[in-house]
Amino acid sequence: MEQILKGKVAVVTGGTRGIGYAIVKKYLEAGAKVVLCGSRENTAKSALEKIQTEMPGAEVEAIWPDISSMEEVAAAFATVKEKFGSLDILANNAGISQNMPLYNYTEKDIDSIIDLNIKAVFVCSQAAARIMKEQGSGVIINTSSVVSLYGQGSGCGYPASKFAVNGFTKSMARELAKDGIRVNAVAPGITKTDMLANLPDAMIQPLIQHIPLQRVGEPEDIANAYLFLASEAASYITGVVLPVDGGVII
Repeated sequence: MEQILKGKVAVVTGGTRGIGYAIVKKYLEAGAKVVLCGSRENTAKSALEKIQTEMPGAEVEAIWPDISSMEEVAAAFATVKEKFGSLDILANNAGISQNMPLYNYTEKDIDSIIDLNIKAVFVCSQAAARIMKEQGSGVIINTSSVVSLYGQGSGCGYPASKFAVNGFTKSMARELAKDGIRVNAVAPGITKTDMLANLPDAMIQPLIQHIPLQRVGEPEDIANAYLFLASEAASYITGVVLPVDGGVII
């Protein structure tokens, strides 16, 4: 792969598995130094060891701050800059999904999705933007979802949180442009993650019938969009929510 991110430093939240792990690998292949961010020390270190085994010599580190804590994130990102000299790319990928009926929601359910899917995006973006502003450049990419564009039949908290991500993306793109910071989002469709792998084929096949390309996405398909938006090839693109869904939204 061409080293289109050579010399760049990236932080990827939710980088221990699925789409986030694929983004970490894609950025490393493109020449970036990458810090993967996990929710717990053990999962972050486990993912780091896996990456180091798969990609010997890769410049990769792991961190595990509470990404809804301004203090912890600011300290972690400052450490990244101190060690690598910059923070050029932030991939806000961490998140959780929900599919419970409205009637079953508890206050804890609401708080958990707000903290991880909304507050953490704000907190991490703020900390990264402060560093990027000093540098005069940077890229922030948020993980949205195609359900942020048309909703879903159950679990309204999840698409609501991704609607918020879209709002953050467009508003931050306008606000931070003067500081040399581009902000975009990727909206994955149905993707082959751990969650999908646990579903029976009888449930997956009807979903595929609604996808024009007639297959579910691979984590690498989503990571490719993250690579493009992080690169100079997308230097005139900001404020975009890019569906990567096999043609569901046309």
